[in-house]
Amino acid sequence: MTDESVIGAIMLAYQGDVPGASVLVIRDGKSVVRKAYGFANLEDHELTTAATNFRLASVTKQFTAAAILLLAEDGRLSIDDRMRQWLPSLPAVTDPITIRQLLSHTGGMIDYEDLMPVTQRTQLRDSDVLHLLEAQDHLYFAPGTHYRYSNGGYSMLALIVEKASGLRFEDFLKQRIFEPLGMRNTLAYVNGGPPVPHRAYGYSESATGWARTDQSTTSAVLGDGGIYSSIDDLDRWDAALYDDRLLSDASRKLAFTAWTTTDDANVSYGFGWRITGESLWHSGESIGFRNVFVRYPQRHLSVIILSNRNGPEPYRMALAIARLFLGET
Repeated sequence: MTDESVIGAIMLAYQGDVPGASVLVIRDGKSVVRKAYGFANLEDHELTTAATNFRLASVTKQFTAAAILLLAEDGRLSIDDRMRQWLPSLPAVTDPITIRQLLSHTGGMIDYEDLMPVTQRTQLRDSDVLHLLEAQDHLYFAPGTHYRYSNGGYSMLALIVEKASGLRFEDFLKQRIFEPLGMRNTLAYVNGGPPVPHRAYGYSESATGWARTDQSTTSAVLGDGGIYSSIDDLDRWDAALYDDRLLSDASRKLAFTAWTTTDDANVSYGFGWRITGESLWHSGESIGFRNVFVRYPQRHLSVIILSNRNGPEPYRMALAIARLFLGET
């Protein structure tokens, strides 16, 4: 079987009249696989393409981290600044938490998802997350002593970007990352703002078929998961992570350093990236979307899978595809 047919077999469940996926394999700076399967919009029968924009969910975190690192390069902030220097309305118990700890999920803040009222029907924004955290008088652990994945921490980072830059988070990303890299159709989506071009809608499968489940009460929080992008645009992002066109070598080393162990003994965490052996990766899961971005920088290989459905989690599919190009069986 050819690599393309093997990949087709791996992605078989995404083919046909079902929510789809886009797959990109980049080797030595060139796209060697760029495939799309299924539908971006079942109701209107819009096929998925390489330009289809999916909600990245937590794949967003690498961009939030990059925004912080750009501001550090500008001298607008230091990653060792205390969080409350920028967000003074937070309670005194959070005073020891640094930006570095937010980036590496070692701050210990309470999960904002657990603080939401059960009656919550309207979508939260990053500022709403701040208000939820303002009322907390305890942490999970002393900052810097443990790892606990924190969407709220990355929401706070988005607010710090706004404070330090004087721009809305979505505008900072557009001006400093997306436009310079030619990621023209990528955006942090805000209801009432620019629409998502070539938008994929999220779906969940039940006994009666596929139902649209595109947004939840947390889907409007930007810092932890609000970016929409395509494999075409992520191709440009991947290229920028090899040289100084966006981030300096020092900043990229900071992002890709294993700052902490995680709850998986085989995985460490950098700034917006998980680190496993020779790979850098991050998955993204939200209602109706499952994505993964896996990079092998020393081998100049990347595999990206974006999908608009509630399962399966595509990390192992990406690893299976990567093995085809790494000479592994």
